Amino acid sequence: MTNKKQSNDTPLTAKRDTARTAEQVDGDREAVAVPSNTATNNSNKNGEVKFLRWGIDSLYLSYQGQLFPHVNEQLKALKAIAQSERFEEQATAQFVIDKHIFEVKDKGSSFFNYILEDNAFRIQLSRPGKAVPMAYVKISSEYLTHKTPADAEKALHAVLSQLGTLESSANVSRVDMFVDFVSDQDMEAWNREAWVTHASSVNAYAIDNRFTGWAIGLGGVMAARLYNKLYEILKSNKAYLLPLWEAAGWIPGEPIWRLEFEFKRQMLTQKDLSKLRDVLANLNGLWSYATTEWLKLTIPNPDDETRSRWPIHKMWTLLSSLDWETAGGPLQQRFSNERTPDDAIALGRAFSAVTTWMAAHGFRVYDEAIFDFYDALFHYINNRAMLFGQSFEELISEKVSLKARQFNTLKNSGNLSKEVTDYRKASDGSLV
Repeated sequence: MTNKKQSNDTPLTAKRDTARTAEQVDGDREAVAVPSNTATNNSNKNGEVKFLRWGIDSLYLSYQGQLFPHVNEQLKALKAIAQSERFEEQATAQFVIDKHIFEVKDKGSSFFNYILEDNAFRIQLSRPGKAVPMAYVKISSEYLTHKTPADAEKALHAVLSQLGTLESSANVSRVDMFVDFVSDQDMEAWNREAWVTHASSVNAYAIDNRFTGWAIGLGGVMAARLYNKLYEILKSNKAYLLPLWEAAGWIPGEPIWRLEFEFKRQMLTQKDLSKLRDVLANLNGLWSYATTEWLKLTIPNPDDETRSRWPIHKMWTLLSSLDWETAGGPLQQRFSNERTPDDAIALGRAFSAVTTWMAAHGFRVYDEAIFDFYDALFHYINNRAMLFGQSFEELISEKVSLKARQFNTLKNSGNLSKEVTDYRKASDGSLV
C-alpha cells in the first residue's frame, strides 16, 4: 500500500487500484482508506460469515432552492386545515404529486415550515426566502429495498421539482451503510476492550435479558451498530426483508446479524463527500475506513499493552473485505407508497372485538353470533354519529378519510385550489 495526501478540493475516487491508508491531512482531514483487494462477497470462509444483503439503509438528503409561491400558499392552507378541530377538515390535509398522496402534517420543525410524508419520503420544506435549504428529505429504508439509492434520488428529484426551483444537486446529511449476514459466532463472547475504536462510547444492549447487540459512538459524527436484525424486525414489523434474505440464501432458523455504520454530514464533508454522487462513488473507501481505521474487532492480548497491535477477529476481517462495487443482493420487485398496516393487525383487532363480544353475551358459535354482533355494531356507530350530530354514513366516511390520510391510500378532496379557497372563506382569510 502507498500513502498519498489528498488536496482540499479534490473528491476521493474509489478506484480498486488506488489503495490509501487513513492519515491526517491539513491538520484535521483524513483520507478515506480504499481497499486494494476484497474478498468474494458470496464466500463463506470457514463457516464464519454468509453475506445476504448490503447497501444503504438510511439516506437523508437536502436541496438548496426556493419553494414555488403558489405551492407555499397551498401548503400554508393545508397545514392550517391539518390543525382544524374538525376531523372532516383534517382528513383533507393531503398533497398529491404523481402517485404520491402525501399527508400534510399539522406542525413543522425547527427550521422547516411544512412536512409531507408517505411510505417513500418524509419531506420537510421551508418557506421561500429562508436561509435554510428548500428541502430536507429522509428516503425510507423500505423504499431503498426497492430502488438503488441513485434511482431513489431520481424519483425524489422529480417530486421536489414540482414543489419548487432546485438550485443544487442532492447534498447528503446522513448515510447509513449496512451488511446483513449469517454467522454462528457468539456476538457476546468478547468484552468492550475487544473493540478498538476512535469513538468514546461502546455499549452492549439486551432486551428481556437477551443480548441484542453492540453500539459504538452513538451521538457522534460517526457511529456503528452490530445487532440481531432478525429479532429487530420481529419487533418493528419489517417482514418485507424476509423474502429478500431467503432469495439471497438465508435458511429460516439461521441467525441474521447486521453491521451498520452511520456517517453524518460533518464526517462526510471532512472527506470531500458532501454530494450524493461522490458518496456513491466512494462506498468502498468509506467502508474500509470504518472497518479498518475507525473501528476494529480484535482478539485482546493481555501481554501487549498496545491495543493497535492486537490481532483482528476473523469475522471482522471478512466483514471489512466486503466489495461495494458489486450488487448488494436482490431488490423488492413491488413497492407501495401507502403506509398501510399489515392486514393481520386490523383483522386481529376485529377478531378480538368479535370474540370479546361473543363471550360477554354468552355465544360460543360464530355463525350464531355474527349477525347479532353486526346489529350491535351498527347501533353503536349510529348512536355515536347522533351524539356528534352526524349521520351514520358521515361518521363512517369521516373515520375512513382520516385513516386514508394517515395511510396515503385515498385522496379525500379532488380540487385542491377550491379546498384552499373554501378554508380561507371559513377562517375569514386568517391562515396559521
